[in-house]
Amino acid sequence: MPGTGTGGGTGAVTRSTLRQQLADALRDEVLAGRLKPGQEFTVKEIAEQYGVSATPVREALVDLSAQGLLDAVQHRGFEVRAYSVADYRNMVEARILIADGMFRRLGDRKVDPRTAAALAGVRRRGEEARRAATAGDLDILIGYDLRFWRELSALFGNPYLTDFLHRLRVQSWVCAVQYLRQGSHETDDLKGRLWADHTDLVDALSRRDAQSAQEIIAGYDEQSLTLVERLADG
Repeated sequence: MPGTGTGGGTGAVTRSTLRQQLADALRDEVLAGRLKPGQEFTVKEIAEQYGVSATPVREALVDLSAQGLLDAVQHRGFEVRAYSVADYRNMVEARILIADGMFRRLGDRKVDPRTAAALAGVRRRGEEARRAATAGDLDILIGYDLRFWRELSALFGNPYLTDFLHRLRVQSWVCAVQYLRQGSHETDDLKGRLWADHTDLVDALSRRDAQSAQEIIAGYDEQSLTLVERLADG
């Protein structure tokens, strides 16, 4: 982690960068299952763990609370939010509504050389995500899946849409991993059970085939929800 800086402007930028680095690191701890749902901690504990001052830690924790990953506990600090299967169903429903609108718009647009090049880059992310899903490597899958969807949504040129969908997908993964990582569900148990059709989706969008894209996403949402519900039931 970088220091807090010395100059006025430089110090402000550095603190902002540190705040984001801490937020990213703690988010990754939650996604990796090292910070578990309901687990409590204080600003002081996190500051000591990372060897930084309390101010950027507090700011990072407030940011993660605003993103729905943490809850503030009065007089005690923060805790990792525990999502229910009902929460996941609602997230899936929200994703469906967003994806339907996105793919309908993309299907109406001409795939110019610039868009085609961007889609090729997104497809490479999808290939990595597919390999990780097939291998049951959840950590690698989450990273590439988030990058895949962020880059795909960026094609629409609306930063508000991109940020909203990214936040929703992070929340979806935070919700899902508490079931995917629980008990004896190790990598071997997840092989072939995680969604791996990222490249098929890009190919459909490259053809401007919005209907096929929507069908692929419908299959993804159904598969993901079924898996989470099954794991939640034990």
